Amino acid sequence: MSIVALIDHAVLQPIQTDDDLREACRLCIDVGAASVCVKPSMVPLAVELLAGSSVVASTVIGFPHGCTTTGAKVCETEIAVVQGAREVDMV
Repeated sequence: MSIVALIDHAVLQPIQTDDDLREACRLCIDVGAASVCVKPSMVPLAVELLAGSSVVASTVIGFPHGCTTTGAKVCETEIAVVQGAREVDMV
């Protein structure tokens, strides 16, 4: 197993676009990264772009400050999982 297979690649900057996500997914598929970690709004597109590869979509919950309530984080997590996220990082 390559060390790259243990790495999550992040696409979390507020200014990053769908095109940035497309590029990141291509890169991660090519190098065999573990996941592409995206903003919750990008989960469906990431799942679509990564379909058929070993790379999974991951997302962040309560990002970046973690100031939301536990209930909000639960709801956000449930939505992300339904949309196809296979890993969540909760702040």
